[in-house]
Amino acid sequence: MTFRPAPLRAAAALAVVFIAARVIYRILFNGVGIGEPVLLDLPAVRLPAPYAHVVLLGPVTAPGLWQAVLSALPIAGMFLAFGLLNAWVDVARGFVHLARRGPMQGVARMLVVAWAALPALADAVTSVRLAFRLRGERFGPRALVPVLERTLEHAGRVAAALELRGFGSRAAHRSGNDDGGPLRVRDAQFRIGDTQVSVPDFTPSNGSITVITGPTGSGKSTILRGIAGLLSHVDGGEISGTVCIAGTDRATTPPRDTARFIGVVLQNPRAAFASTRVRDEISLALELRGIASGTAKARVLEVADRIGVSALLDRNVSTLSAGEATLVAIAAAVVEHPALLLVDEPLADLDTAARGHVIAVLDALARDDGVCVIVAEHRAAPLVPVADSWWTIDDGALVPGAAPSAPSPAVAARPTPAEPAKRAPVLTAANLAVHRKGKPLVREASLTLHRGEVVALVGPNGAGKSSLLVALALGEGTVDGRTVDGGRVALVPDASDDLFTRDTVAGELRAAERRQDRRGDQLPRRSAESHLARLRGDVRTPIGHEHPRDLSAGERRILAIALQTMDDPQVLLIDEPTRGLDPAARAAVSAALRAAADSGAAVLIATHDLDFVHGLGARILPMRDGVAPASVADHTPEPELPPARQENARPRPRVTEPTNTQSPARQRRIRMPRGVELAVLAAANVLALAAFCWPLLAAALPEDAAAALPYAALAIAPLAAVAIVVSLDGSVRSAHTVALLGVLAAVGSAVRVASTGVGGVEAVFILLILAGRAFGPRFGMLLGAATIALSSAVWGGIGPWTPFQIFACAWVGAGAGLLPRRVRGRAELWMLGGYGILASYLFGLLTNLWFWPFAVGAGTGISYVPGAPLGTNLSSFLLYSLVTSTAGWDTLRAVTTVIGIAVVGRAILAALRRVKPVSSPGGSVGGHAAQAQPAVVPDLEEIRR
Repeated sequence: MTFRPAPLRAAAALAVVFIAARVIYRILFNGVGIGEPVLLDLPAVRLPAPYAHVVLLGPVTAPGLWQAVLSALPIAGMFLAFGLLNAWVDVARGFVHLARRGPMQGVARMLVVAWAALPALADAVTSVRLAFRLRGERFGPRALVPVLERTLEHAGRVAAALELRGFGSRAAHRSGNDDGGPLRVRDAQFRIGDTQVSVPDFTPSNGSITVITGPTGSGKSTILRGIAGLLSHVDGGEISGTVCIAGTDRATTPPRDTARFIGVVLQNPRAAFASTRVRDEISLALELRGIASGTAKARVLEVADRIGVSALLDRNVSTLSAGEATLVAIAAAVVEHPALLLVDEPLADLDTAARGHVIAVLDALARDDGVCVIVAEHRAAPLVPVADSWWTIDDGALVPGAAPSAPSPAVAARPTPAEPAKRAPVLTAANLAVHRKGKPLVREASLTLHRGEVVALVGPNGAGKSSLLVALALGEGTVDGRTVDGGRVALVPDASDDLFTRDTVAGELRAAERRQDRRGDQLPRRSAESHLARLRGDVRTPIGHEHPRDLSAGERRILAIALQTMDDPQVLLIDEPTRGLDPAARAAVSAALRAAADSGAAVLIATHDLDFVHGLGARILPMRDGVAPASVADHTPEPELPPARQENARPRPRVTEPTNTQSPARQRRIRMPRGVELAVLAAANVLALAAFCWPLLAAALPEDAAAALPYAALAIAPLAAVAIVVSLDGSVRSAHTVALLGVLAAVGSAVRVASTGVGGVEAVFILLILAGRAFGPRFGMLLGAATIALSSAVWGGIGPWTPFQIFACAWVGAGAGLLPRRVRGRAELWMLGGYGILASYLFGLLTNLWFWPFAVGAGTGISYVPGAPLGTNLSSFLLYSLVTSTAGWDTLRAVTTVIGIAVVGRAILAALRRVKPVSSPGGSVGGHAAQAQPAVVPDLEEIRR
């Protein structure tokens, strides 16, 4: 248990503010004229009807002030008590425990995902902020769209990770498999969108490594996701024919029910982690299955030692290098000792040493543990010593292939670059140093770039290559010794998709032309479309209403290069230009870079792809450990790979671990009948509304009963919140819904904290209204509740007010989902804006109403009076609300909501609808999510590879 002083400090500040507010109320309404001496003799002013019982001002005495302070101490003490509780209790760990089992597992897992998504959200904001600076645009409201796009892609990857680890599984334990081996595919077809791949006969054996190759877009990832079950049960694709996993029919069995038999490592594993610590990420599958804590810890230590990541167990996943992240993902995939392991592009982002380590681990899993390993990879040559069979995709079909051979002489030829001294230097850096948060990333770097040349910065992961490129592009802060001979330095970062701030390719090109006009350079104006055509060469990039993120990886890279070179920069920097690209896409990017160099720019790339570098005829600058790049080629030897596989090599028999001691019946989550769920949902909302409105309801009760009602309201609100959560928990059985709710709750929490919170401008209303509109009332209700729960846990704001805030925001999201569905276009935005105004004022009234008696206390002109007529209490409340909220903060909230919906509403709605959860039995949230509509996967190109 760790003490956090921040919540206690915040509670103390809130207590002081509350005491001051109570004293101000007493002075403003009726004065504080008890006893002597009189400090201020203010004239009393009686208001006209219907406020005739209200008297403003009056004499102020010392005993009266002290009485006002004393009256506030009980509530202030409550604030301090909750602050102390928040300071000692780690609410996030409570989320983890609830997520393991019980009737609130789905909602708790959503909160765990939300907690883990907060660092990813911060990274997204940092990356998009950098992209805006690189594009020369102001980081404003438009930045919300690419940040949201990035986080939604993260949600899609987290959804896949949860599904593959067994989240929501109700399958009873089953050991062993049929005699068909770990995988049997015959006469099968995998389809999604326009991609269709047929697999006539594919039956890899235990203890083997099978490599699948093929060009980008041919369907390698489609096959792997089809075998894993993501294609048909998560992505919205289809499977036909025979696909059996350990004797289980893939078409009828979701991934969560085969999680123990199959491990999957997706592309870019860092983006799919669902936990914050390495230890928790590896043990996630065990936790979801309810394995005892001691057994799970021992298993994690065993697997970590086997894979070679024991030293990383207590690291935050956000601090891992690409190679470390791949190894952690493999450990998480094999923690249950699966018979089948699918690995998608494991070498795409790795340096030479990391590639060797990953290959050795895969070989050991196959050779020693008998795992059937299937790898889809573009850069397949390093796998030659360990692979047992090779397959390729030819004309839409998976067929046996051959191992890649050594590069042909034409490809291996290395053109000699022109002598740099014969060209004009355009960028010079001497003794350049880069630091981040006090940590040195680059030390004493010196380099010179010349007009028209291509230079390659090579080195291991973590050497500082990306940091050096960013420093050269921005030329500020911790950078010393940089000079540019006129012109602009343009950077295409590693996350080049962050450069896309519009939702169509045509919109991106128009924006690039407008930026060119605003710069006012003497360069002749040119068409962005023609510039893109010159760079892409034979690559036919769509330029209409296609979303930039829906293009292929190569098309996206070329579009990013075109956007960054519209104004003919003197220097073009590009980070990892060939990641995830097949030879054809690499050739297209190479041609685009060569075209930029031929136009007079100096091109500097950071890459691990030495073949690509030599094909460009680039000058090589090695870089290691953040030290300056040198002027000679790096001759670091390749790491020793495992020896070539022998045909008679016998895998070690797989040991089947003891099954979970809990019976399947006890592991199965309780699902309420539909009628009971609706009844509980309705009753809980009615009770919550009564808890809000208790001051008005108490007017019809005797004075004694009315005096007790506040405590009943405070008790009913949390119980109603629990009832809501339990009844809606069945709606979050879908891993996709869990991930979307978690990631959007993280976004909402960050937005809520960045704005002024419940008492002021509620910018989070924009997200709640748009998400409720896109996904339906149930999703909106859960998102509103989760946003308050998460933000309260993060900032130590949990108190008796939390259930009321949860319900108020849940109703805002749910109400948006209940609006007429057929309204679209501008009319839809007008409707949502009007609803935002209404919701803002109703939110203020409801949140004021329940707390009004506690805030004002007794003895003022606007105090709640137990047993008084309804009209008297209602008029007092409306005056209190008008003075404290309605005329100010509620109006600001309404204005903020309308402006936000008008500025980003269309783009955010489009982004949310692109990732709408796939309709599946038990997997939708609300009737609207189950409409017959093809689901759009966050990164369709990732599936098509």
